[in-house]
Amino acid sequence: MGVKLRLRRMGKKKQPIYKIVAADVRSPRDGRFLEAVGIYNPLTEPHSVDIKEERVLYWLNNGAQATKTVKSLLRQQGITLKNELTKRGVTEDIIESELSEWKKKKEASAYGKGKKMKVSRKSKAKAESTKETTEVEKVSAESSEPNEKTVSDESTAEVKGATSDEKETNTETEKETDKE
Repeated sequence: MGVKLRLRRMGKKKQPIYKIVAADVRSPRDGRFLEAVGIYNPLTEPHSVDIKEERVLYWLNNGAQATKTVKSLLRQQGITLKNELTKRGVTEDIIESELSEWKKKKEASAYGKGKKMKVSRKSKAKAESTKETTEVEKVSAESSEPNEKTVSDESTAEVKGATSDEKETNTETEKETDKE
């Protein structure tokens, strides 16, 4: 008989709450189970997980396989780390120190991520495109300002690469506009 640690859906419509259960592989998702080992509520912010560590470790040591989601939840709680260390034969003191160190690292990373929000790919692309357009506008504004200064500084309004005949006609038209 294969045993899996998996989620069993409960709760109302559009308001799921899951029980983490040890169930036979052949039983349906919401069907018969051997033992309830925890509760997972994805609707709270942040999501809440309540797991009986001893029972989960018991089932894992007896060959139960966790599904992807349950494995992720166990990893978030540090239970997989504890299971790996016990399999290696590490003493309880070292396991406790490793877990406390892991929790400190987790809290530090959670503190750094606290104000960051999830951003979709579309909004990232939109933000990058707006940054690029603002940069292009800045560059064009900067490049247009010096050109205007040089035109106003030069009274002859010479164009680079213009022939001497064109320069003479430009100066004549400027003189005419100055007289008016």
